[in-house]
Amino acid sequence: MNVWKVLGLAGLAGVTAAGVIIAREQRQRTQLAPDEIRARLHERLEQVPSAPTGRAVPDVSVSTTTRWRWLPRRLRRRAAQIP
Repeated sequence: MNVWKVLGLAGLAGVTAAGVIIAREQRQRTQLAPDEIRARLHERLEQVPSAPTGRAVPDVSVSTTTRWRWLPRRLRRRAAQIP
């Protein structure tokens, strides 16, 4: 059997399996009532950890050596002169 034929059949089987999975999930989604969806969303919202109340800005300093590292060496010298 030709290698390309085997790869084609494997690809076709993969596409078919993906289609079956998508169709099954879509069927399950359409069977849910709006109240059930709302209840699930509220449950997921309660599981999310709360965000910190104070917005503290982290003290991050960037050194000039790592700041321009992505530039070629010639351009680094010029960029280091820019404030």
